[in-house]
Amino acid sequence: MFVRNYDSFLLNVMTTLYKEVCSPLNPLLTKKVKQKVNIPLAGGERIYSRWGYRPFFEGGLLDVIQPDLGNCGGITEGKKICDMAHVYDVLVQCHVCGSPIAVAASLQLEAVIPNFIIHEHHTIYLKDYNRNFCKYDYQPVNGYYDVPDKPGIGQELTEETIDNAFKITVK
Repeated sequence: MFVRNYDSFLLNVMTTLYKEVCSPLNPLLTKKVKQKVNIPLAGGERIYSRWGYRPFFEGGLLDVIQPDLGNCGGITEGKKICDMAHVYDVLVQCHVCGSPIAVAASLQLEAVIPNFIIHEHHTIYLKDYNRNFCKYDYQPVNGYYDVPDKPGIGQELTEETIDNAFKITVK
């Protein structure tokens, strides 16, 4: 298996996490990787519920989970997944690779869980089209985010975004 030599390479480049090492549908393969490397494993951006995470928690296969609130069932299911992770001493870094709405929702969730480790900041959030999609542009300052304190998740679409959105009328 390629992992035998990959471990030393990852350690030499100061890798913090070995992310999404294999398919989320194959916890047995994740177990094989876990037994071969000495780097914390992270994953879960394509796992869709608590039941999907369950074999990874019970097997001690992931050190950090990365639920994507757009995929896992929203904020409520995401919170339940994070609480379940906490029971197994697993840390959380939400997978945030969407819109400023995803950023705001993830910041709200990360602010209320005890096992939060780090917030993902994708380069897509530096693009003008993404920054102008919503009213508020949440960016880290000196490596830290402020948690939105506006109503709801703290984010709103701009009027321009709403006006230019593809619309379907159902009769």
